Amino acid sequence: MTALQPAEINGIVTEAARLTREKYVFPEIGEQLAELLTDRLADGRYHRAEDPEALGSLVTEDLQSVNADRHLRLKFHREAVPDTEDGAVLAELHREADLSLGGVPLVERLGGGVARLELAPIIFPLGLAVEPLTAGFALVARAEALIIDLRACVGGHPEAVAHLSGYLLDEPTHLTTLYDREDGEYRQLWSPVHVPGPRFGGEKPLYLLISKRTFSGAEAMAYDLQQQGRAVVVGERSGGGANPRQGFTLHPHLEATIPVSRSINPVTGTNWEGVGITPDIETDPAEALGVAHRAALADVVRRGAGTPSAAEAQRLLDGVAEPVADGQPI
Repeated sequence: MTALQPAEINGIVTEAARLTREKYVFPEIGEQLAELLTDRLADGRYHRAEDPEALGSLVTEDLQSVNADRHLRLKFHREAVPDTEDGAVLAELHREADLSLGGVPLVERLGGGVARLELAPIIFPLGLAVEPLTAGFALVARAEALIIDLRACVGGHPEAVAHLSGYLLDEPTHLTTLYDREDGEYRQLWSPVHVPGPRFGGEKPLYLLISKRTFSGAEAMAYDLQQQGRAVVVGERSGGGANPRQGFTLHPHLEATIPVSRSINPVTGTNWEGVGITPDIETDPAEALGVAHRAALADVVRRGAGTPSAAEAQRLLDGVAEPVADGQPI
């Protein structure tokens, strides 16, 4: 990778400042950050960068210096990215979808009528992954209790998150509202009336696992369902990125990612930006699956006295049968 020339650095940073000023969902902070980038460019800070990766790191440090918005950055991409709006993220999404079975790397039966569905590394747009997502939810629909593992899920497409929530609710539900700075409009996202395949439904026990790695759209799924009273969240406080971003290619290996919208939850009137999601059951993420499995087994026993699933769940709780919980004891 060739070294950056001074003129290239000037152009990249100047454009990053302009986009931050014009696009960032918080205009006053955007203006403040644009001035900061301009001043530090004039001071020669960025001309110390020998390559795109170093420049991205310096600019990102400054962009996140005011309100620590982790979506706001000059992101380095090792692979060259298209010079189109959101071209970098779309290219990355296609690669990741192919490598991760469409974002559904694991579906398993844990025993006692409990199923586990892992979503990672992100919740992909439906156009890329509707078949594996539909298949995954179809496989767990008959479970007596469900654990959705978001511990390694670092993002997600808002419409896909709303769509998947439809498998976990019985009626269309207002999940969030997105405010867009550019047009000043508010757009509501609801779970759908219909989903392909069977629903898990809105009554059976549902647990969501999170960690500090859980971020952005994955957090949206956990937060929305938690605030609706639909899910119990287990793990550690999540990363704290609530505002959807847009990507702009400024160099073949550098993408400015600018949050252009903000999420507003209909229950709380706010979101999880900068603070993360507080788990209902706080525990080490490495132990979260075991903790959730044990809680789900107790739910199965309470709900289904006399059923085969409840009998198996009770044997697991009593230690008579061997649990299956990602190597963690329950």
